[in-house]
Amino acid sequence: MVAVLKNGVTEKQMENLCTWFESQGLTVHICEGKFQTIIGLIGDTSKVDIELLEGLDIVESVKRISDPFKSANRKFHPDDTIVEVGNVKIGGGNFAMIAGPCSIETPDQIMGIAKAVKEAGAVMLRGGAFKPRTSPYDFQGLKGDGIELLEHAKAATGMPIVTEIMNANHLPMFENVDVIQVGARNMQNFELLKELGKIRKPILLKRGLANTLKELLMSAEYIMAGGNENIILCERGIRTFETYTRNTLDLSAVPMLHELTHLPVVVDPSHATGISRLVKPMAMAAAACGADGIMIEVHNNPSQALCDGAQSLTPEQFKDVAENVMKIREVVQ
Repeated sequence: MVAVLKNGVTEKQMENLCTWFESQGLTVHICEGKFQTIIGLIGDTSKVDIELLEGLDIVESVKRISDPFKSANRKFHPDDTIVEVGNVKIGGGNFAMIAGPCSIETPDQIMGIAKAVKEAGAVMLRGGAFKPRTSPYDFQGLKGDGIELLEHAKAATGMPIVTEIMNANHLPMFENVDVIQVGARNMQNFELLKELGKIRKPILLKRGLANTLKELLMSAEYIMAGGNENIILCERGIRTFETYTRNTLDLSAVPMLHELTHLPVVVDPSHATGISRLVKPMAMAAAACGADGIMIEVHNNPSQALCDGAQSLTPEQFKDVAENVMKIREVVQ
């Protein structure tokens, strides 16, 4: 349920109203926008008398919300959320390009790629230290050593860093990581999501291989219920009957999510297609349909990559993609 307040409500009036809601066993979420203030009520609102609320001098209107996700719902929070990562902003008209290797392999590799993607227009550096792989015999990442190499690249370039977490027990290693990524396979690892809700770092939450948008938003709700509202959603393709591409990139998810939620939405065309030559057109399409950013895998020598070389771009190819994406952004804006 949401209660829209009239203009000119005093702080004391709002405090009294919120105290009353809390006495009914409800959790109160206040959103102060540019033109109006909305109070979101989470919990069993069946006992709340809507006519009584609408009769109050300070209440303009009251609406019940049937969607199971409340904090992530745009009805609770009409204005776009802008997630700030250092001096980088995502959402609310701010567009971010995130780039880097699928997995961190050597100091020279990550440092060289970091400098190249920054020069090409990337504002955040991604790199996998912990790698969830289908086969137990595939390269699993450098783990803690990989995070250290990523931190060195951050120090050299000034770019915020993004890397994936696999286990809540690893959180101490992520102290200097700017954005913690939750991969597709962990989207419904609810115990991990609960722990991430206790911190205030931005979380990049990827859609699962076979999950609906509602399920993605419910996973975001798990994090937000813990108090962490710094969430970036990521569409990375879903598994369908199509076999020519690794996954099927659901670009319709971008405008649909923007209708449903105030959280920013980025697109990962690398994992979605699994084919490097398809990354450019899909990245441009993502910009055209209103994505708040793109995340692309870049490797200095894709043919020798230890992970996902087939979908990785060279730094030169990424530069071309970045230039064309920004042209699309100019047209869209």
